[in-house]
Amino acid sequence: MKYATLAARFLLAAIFIVFSLNFWLHFINLPGPAAGSPAATFMGVLFTTGYLAAVKMLELLGGIFVASGRLLGAGLLILGPIILNILFVDIFLTKAFNPLSTLAAILALFLLWTKRERFLAFATA
Repeated sequence: MKYATLAARFLLAAIFIVFSLNFWLHFINLPGPAAGSPAATFMGVLFTTGYLAAVKMLELLGGIFVASGRLLGAGLLILGPIILNILFVDIFLTKAFNPLSTLAAILALFLLWTKRERFLAFATA
């Protein structure tokens, strides 16, 4: 279980670090949504307002925290809402299955489950 947790941590961190750095450095050519689609409108608004840059900074920070291990809980708290937003965009706007976002969600849920004792402290009185 120790090695599975370690692999999940580094894979989740790599996903968010690589794609957040790609936002600024453009080393992976990613296709955008179809022009005129609701997803294109949504992404256009995020990009032009600077909101996407802030999200990408949080992705980078969350990825670094998850990779560090010591700050895994903080990293998952940062990445959790971002992963949920990505899944919602996939489900409601693009209406397509994105295996990478699904993998990120599964990895985050696995890490939450393995470290559940840390998070249960928030739920107890």
